[in-house]
Amino acid sequence: MRAALLIDPQTGTTMNKILTAAALTGLLIGQVVAAPQTFVLDAHHTFPRLAYNHMGLSKQILRFNKSTGTVVLDAQAKEAQVDITIDMESIDTGSDEFDEHIRSADFFDIAKFPTATYKSSKVVFEGDKPVRVEGNLTIKGITKPVTLEITSFFHGDHPRLKKEAIGANATAQIKRSDFDTGKYAPAVSDEVTLDIALEAIVE
Repeated sequence: MRAALLIDPQTGTTMNKILTAAALTGLLIGQVVAAPQTFVLDAHHTFPRLAYNHMGLSKQILRFNKSTGTVVLDAQAKEAQVDITIDMESIDTGSDEFDEHIRSADFFDIAKFPTATYKSSKVVFEGDKPVRVEGNLTIKGITKPVTLEITSFFHGDHPRLKKEAIGANATAQIKRSDFDTGKYAPAVSDEVTLDIALEAIVE
């Protein structure tokens, strides 16, 4: 026994075609909603930090106070892109004299290389959360692959701004000598811990 074929009396279009069109429209709307979102870095809460051993006496931590960039997140597809630019002049060691030394040609040589960048090549997800970012770090014009391990991740409404936001902490081990900033190693450790605190708001 065949099901009755319903026809729109005004257009002559079968209800099957109407229902199919409606389903396709719903699918397309769903795809639009799930499109990748661009989050702009919150400069007041995004800080790359470097930690190193100082002559066996202590662990010293410095940070860069100015960073810009974006994170593009497709939560449904579990894909993301990270693009960060660091203002190297914004180095903050806690000492004005040491800041100037770090900016000099002995280390970052900011007169020639005023910025550093990190650009992802792949973001690895476990379930709904990213756990690792593979990418390239460029300092003093030297580019090396660096993998960031994500230790915390947030995606949801910003409690104050009432906009969609993401937040993360990530870390990696790098060597100063890989980027022509290895002066005084090994007395001052060549191995450096890179730690990034990041917050970003949807455009």
